[in-house]
Amino acid sequence: MINDLLGIKYPIFCGAMANITDGKFASVVSNAGGLGIIASGGNDSNWVREQIRICKENTNKPFGVNLMLMSPYCDDIAKVIIEEHVDVVTTGAGSPNKYIKMFNEVGIKTIPVVGCVAQAVRAERAGAFAIIAEGMESGGHIGEETTLVIVSEIVDACNIPVIAAGGIVNGKTFNAALSLGAEGVQAGTIFIATKECPVSEEYKNIIIGSRDIDTVVTGRKFGAPVRIYKNELARNYIELENQAVDRLELEKIGVGAHKKAVLGDMKNGSIMMGQNSGLINEIRTVKDIIDFLITDSIKEKEVLLSKINSLKELN
Repeated sequence: MINDLLGIKYPIFCGAMANITDGKFASVVSNAGGLGIIASGGNDSNWVREQIRICKENTNKPFGVNLMLMSPYCDDIAKVIIEEHVDVVTTGAGSPNKYIKMFNEVGIKTIPVVGCVAQAVRAERAGAFAIIAEGMESGGHIGEETTLVIVSEIVDACNIPVIAAGGIVNGKTFNAALSLGAEGVQAGTIFIATKECPVSEEYKNIIIGSRDIDTVVTGRKFGAPVRIYKNELARNYIELENQAVDRLELEKIGVGAHKKAVLGDMKNGSIMMGQNSGLINEIRTVKDIIDFLITDSIKEKEVLLSKINSLKELN
């Protein structure tokens, strides 16, 4: 399993979320047995170095940094990651091939987040250590395939470990990912709804009060789909999309909108959250979340085995 390969207790990653997963929060996840990942987002290399050192001050467990490949600071951040001897790098929003070789040379494990089989195959050929296959149930920036489809397809197409992301909130979804061939999971929304998460209480309360139909995808028309909570900002954005408003005008609406949500503006903020948020109904600690995923997985496995045995009896 991926946890043995990375030296973490459980095969559970906390997805890198811009404006949310800083060094302190990543350390909390790692201390609880998962893999905490610092989101570099649009920050510069000095900020990333500071967060790496904060994480090191608060944990002696493995942790990672996410390299957002659209960032103008990518090259500088990559150098910082090497200088600070980070254990794992996840990547997103672009091709990581340029960086995989340099990370491999110093023993840093690169795990790209991908949205289709072709991206996964290219990353494996470039030397990626593992793949995070992210389904469109996820919050934030998404692809077009569901977790069920993308995980099973990438597992069949690649020979490196696959981590499933998108809709992972309980034992059933955890076990579903493993049954598809994944060796671990990455979750995001469930970690936002925790006591330690550095977002506003309003953001957390939106998640635990949401239903299955409360998210919507914006930006699909321009090939940049983002799953967010269906608030006033989302409704206005979609209305303007349907009116064929210029892309640059729509991008102005999105600038800084996620940070507004993190700070508590539930009207004008972009509240990124996954489609399975309707199954999250309380704010817990990070440790409680990770322990719950494991214990609920074991419980659900027993239920599944009982169903399988019933099928055997029918034959």
